[in-house]
Amino acid sequence: MKALALTAAATLMASTAAIAQVETRTFTFENEGATLSGTLYLPEGHNGTALPAVVVTGAWTTVEEQMPRIYAEEMVERGFAAFTFDFRGWGKSGDLPQNARFVESPEAKTSDIRAAFDFVATLPEVDATRINGLGICASAGYMIDAVSGNGLVQKVGLVAPWLQNQEIVHAVYGGADGVAGLIEMSRRAEAAGGQIIPAAGPEGAEGVLMPIGGYYYEADRGAIPEYDNRWNNAGWEGWLTYHPADNAQRLDKPLAIVHSEAAAIPQGVRSFLDGFAGDATLEWLEDVTQFDFYDNPEDVTRAADTMADHFAPNPSRDS
Repeated sequence: MKALALTAAATLMASTAAIAQVETRTFTFENEGATLSGTLYLPEGHNGTALPAVVVTGAWTTVEEQMPRIYAEEMVERGFAAFTFDFRGWGKSGDLPQNARFVESPEAKTSDIRAAFDFVATLPEVDATRINGLGICASAGYMIDAVSGNGLVQKVGLVAPWLQNQEIVHAVYGGADGVAGLIEMSRRAEAAGGQIIPAAGPEGAEGVLMPIGGYYYEADRGAIPEYDNRWNNAGWEGWLTYHPADNAQRLDKPLAIVHSEAAAIPQGVRSFLDGFAGDATLEWLEDVTQFDFYDNPEDVTRAADTMADHFAPNPSRDS
């Protein structure tokens, strides 16, 4: 990956704003020639003491004001600073190369997470010796890749992780023929400079990435004004050929996972853990759907409690 271009004097874009018991500060930082927008979450009235921190990332197609914000606020309530951001090509952040937007690129998003860790480590409000990563849904794989071998990061947590391998990809996307067709669509879209469609729509809608209603389509849940609700078909090849369930051997950080058999592809978690030789905490919740993990208060609270316990210092390991 291209070296990160950032300075400790990254732009402070907005004055401090208070939300309930959480205070936010908005920043920009640089990665691979683009400007990314991020938000630091702190306890209201924070006195400037350096806190342990958690970088939080969300599901595919999402922006930082969705489930990343919810979990960031939960982490602050448990004594951490938290940082969220928009990936390149999404939300308030700058474009991917060739001015591309709305491309679900595992490579680019992994690079952006690494850049976020580098930036967060420069902030005076953050204890640079206690930085952790929390990936939700699709970004769980990106988070694994971003923290692996990364000396800035102490621990990693995954909530409702979408960890796919080739077998799961074929099962979800119509078998080998279905996958091949989507990859061909991806190549045509890329050659045409992109082909953008709605990301979310009502159940049964045509020409929509997720014609399922629910979280992404409900204004009081994920269909917030900040949500792009866009998908670029040029991203299919990168997504379908990305197999994070096969990447367990590279992870060198203590791991915690919260998932449910009622949520998306729990078999991916089992496959990943079969190949993981490190220290893992696994909590299975009963009858919790994928969307429940995003914003249902009871389930978010349980997941956040597990993550906070995991990220807390362990004298036997963190001394």
